[in-house]
Amino acid sequence: MNSKTLNKWSRIVLAILGISLVISIFVPMWSIYLQAPQYPEGLSMFLWSNKITGDYEIINGLNHYIGMKTIHEEDFWEFKILPYALGFFAVLCFITAFLNRKIALYMTTILFLIFGVAFMVDFYMWEYNYGHHLDPHAAIVVPGMSYQPPLIGFKQLLNFGAYSYPNIGGGIMIGVAFILAILAFIEFRKPKTV
Repeated sequence: MNSKTLNKWSRIVLAILGISLVISIFVPMWSIYLQAPQYPEGLSMFLWSNKITGDYEIINGLNHYIGMKTIHEEDFWEFKILPYALGFFAVLCFITAFLNRKIALYMTTILFLIFGVAFMVDFYMWEYNYGHHLDPHAAIVVPGMSYQPPLIGFKQLLNFGAYSYPNIGGGIMIGVAFILAILAFIEFRKPKTV
């Protein structure tokens, strides 16, 4: 076997990763849940690659009282590029499997990891902006209080408990990043043949 080529299983996994990334375009990426005594059933918001669904209009109404910005799909420039970015990486996985070259796997892995980190930083910055830039003339002003939702996990925001975590699409992205890193490591460690 040529030391510069991928093994058969790596190529099969790459094809599966490509299919998974295509699926991630059509399922929710992230979930944010809010729970409070006045909403025992909770409020939910789902971020997809190109839209928002769930109770975000109700959340907008509540957030108005504490001076938070309203959430509108057209405010997310990410929705215009994320489906294409995921499609690009899906195609890149297929091309890497077809080219059958370690260097292509390494480049795909590095690019996807950079994309994943950039995606998370962008999401954090959106949450920061959303939770810190408040209207000083809002009906309810709590000095020193910010309302940034957690990136992942739970955070208490006044009487609301906020939960934030990956949904199916986000789980796929995390899984793809993890599996690509493992494949790259396995292929790098594969014994060289003459």
